[in-house]
Amino acid sequence: MSPPSATCPHWFSGLRKYVIALLNRYQPPGQAVALLTALAVGIWAGFGAVLFRWLISFVQRIAFHDFGQWAHFLGRYYVVVVPALGGFIVGPMTYFWAREAKGHGVPEVMEAMALRGGRIRPVVAIVKALASSINIGTGGSVGREGPIVQIGSGFGSTLGQVLGFSDDRIRTLVACGAAGGIAATFNTPIAGVFFALEIIIGEFSVRHFSSVVIAAVAASVIGRIFLGNMPAFPVPPYTLVRVSEFGLYLLLGVLAAFAAVLFVRLLYGTEDLFERWPLPEYVKPAIGGLVVGVIGLVYPQVFGVGYKTIEQVLLSYFSFKLALILLFAKILATSVTLGSGGSGGIFAPSLFIGAMLGGAFGTVVHTLWPTSTAAPGAYALVGMAAVFSGAAHAPITAVTILFEMTGDYRIILPLMLATAMSTILAYYFLGGESIYTLKLARRGVHLERGHDIDVMQGVLVQEVMTRDVDTVPAQMPLPELAKEFQRTGHHGFPVLDENGLLFGIVTLQDLRNALERKDAHKLTAGDIATRDVLTVFPDDPMWVALKRMGVRDVGRIPVVDRHNPRRLVGLVRRSDIIRAYQLGIIRKAELQRERERLQLGRLDHTEFVNITLAPTSPVVGKRIADVNWPPDCVVVAIERGREVIIPHGRTVLQAGDRLTVFVDRREEDALYACLKMKTR
Repeated sequence: MSPPSATCPHWFSGLRKYVIALLNRYQPPGQAVALLTALAVGIWAGFGAVLFRWLISFVQRIAFHDFGQWAHFLGRYYVVVVPALGGFIVGPMTYFWAREAKGHGVPEVMEAMALRGGRIRPVVAIVKALASSINIGTGGSVGREGPIVQIGSGFGSTLGQVLGFSDDRIRTLVACGAAGGIAATFNTPIAGVFFALEIIIGEFSVRHFSSVVIAAVAASVIGRIFLGNMPAFPVPPYTLVRVSEFGLYLLLGVLAAFAAVLFVRLLYGTEDLFERWPLPEYVKPAIGGLVVGVIGLVYPQVFGVGYKTIEQVLLSYFSFKLALILLFAKILATSVTLGSGGSGGIFAPSLFIGAMLGGAFGTVVHTLWPTSTAAPGAYALVGMAAVFSGAAHAPITAVTILFEMTGDYRIILPLMLATAMSTILAYYFLGGESIYTLKLARRGVHLERGHDIDVMQGVLVQEVMTRDVDTVPAQMPLPELAKEFQRTGHHGFPVLDENGLLFGIVTLQDLRNALERKDAHKLTAGDIATRDVLTVFPDDPMWVALKRMGVRDVGRIPVVDRHNPRRLVGLVRRSDIIRAYQLGIIRKAELQRERERLQLGRLDHTEFVNITLAPTSPVVGKRIADVNWPPDCVVVAIERGREVIIPHGRTVLQAGDRLTVFVDRREEDALYACLKMKTR
């Protein structure tokens, strides 16, 4: 994504300068500014939710009513064409105007929070609103919550940039927009707060709480004024019939985890499938829409957000067979819609899938034990929270939003139990990634609690591992093993079998313990080695190796071939970790400098340039103050080997120095002439 400064129109920059000048002149209290801006974002998010829902209804009326009357010659088959037409419009819109508007939106907000200080291009919110309303209105199997989150967050980010706020304050306003979007959509202000803290910010912090609450309340008030004070789903009161039902809800949590994992895997598998097709990217949403239209021809319940269908299953109107069919049909339709490049959220589809799963499960158990189990709708309600939490890894948000939507505390304990079970299992099977973070992980961005995990996510094991590894054979007697420890000074050795394959790991502590045994003279390295060994692959990032080493608190971990996990190719030791950290720091600094260069390099007629001094340059050996630099030319930083130097007038330039220079574009040729170097 292009930085805001490089893509914002002139009117935006002018407005920003004017507002910052006013703030600098009057200097209002910081806390008052924070609360007022949070209120403004919340009000906008509320109106945004109302307008977005109106826009969806407007598109639906045109697509399925007006177009249906015009295309009467197609009969009932016109519904196949409608989603394809929607994709035909959405594809070019997102491709040419705002690529960030493609997909379900929340990962892009999370990425902006973690990597760009919450900065989101203003155009993204506009394109997201238009693209998602067209996608949903023409039958795309997506939700409206993700787009509303991105719309609200985009406004919060834009407001923060106009006011010249710091990164932390902009992040808070982005979270305010997300909280307001969820609060207005579901009429659930508490759940909106938890969604923003748990998913968008990734942490529960006092400094964010007040602003997020104000935004959620303001958006919820706006939503209630225009949309009514009714919950998203009218749900009959359910209760726990018998204590023995807890076992059934626990089993439902297990099934919900598998449904969530299936949904996530199929979604990104479909995305990979469409990416491999040699077709223009802006054409693919139309093909996806055509597939969704075919599914909807048989099961029209998959069209759009599906709230009416969820309401019916909560009222126990569906049979086991229909609920089960709609479960898989919705997973497929949503995966195709988003995988092909459509625009919309995954919140509502997750609730739909959970409702169908819970409804089918509840129908079975209520048929078997009618007097000791609740109605199928109760299990559908719990399934909604369990599947969403399994996919998003957001149990607090899931429990809170379902509690607020029902207003009934009696079902809360089964709800919490099933949600916790689903989250734990899905977390394990998805490798710690959620449906949101997995999209970023596939781009090489690994998030934990809303932040970039560490500086070593871009350092691979094969870049720093020790390749020349000292090993011992499994048949080596202990006296010889002791001599090997003494000769090398190592604290552990990989043990290889007679075929040269990894057998285990033996440590100095293992040897000491074995020598105390009476039969020590009969033992070999293989007898005392640890067989259950954690390993990593050469193409794993170093943070994976660190995580696995921390599980067992070990100082070394073998690196094995991915195609033959018993073939040893290297070893990661503590010294390798230090080298990896240094390499990661350098790469992180380079990325940060490049980002700052891009953000600041378009100001007026100036830009940053990077120049490596050749040994023949006349400035080598001179102090910076003694060089006849062009006008308005400033040396900002010098990279010398692994060291980054903040220069001053007495700094002596050396051959190989990589200079970052802030220069007027009109003087760039003069700069290169001064250094006796070729222009770029």
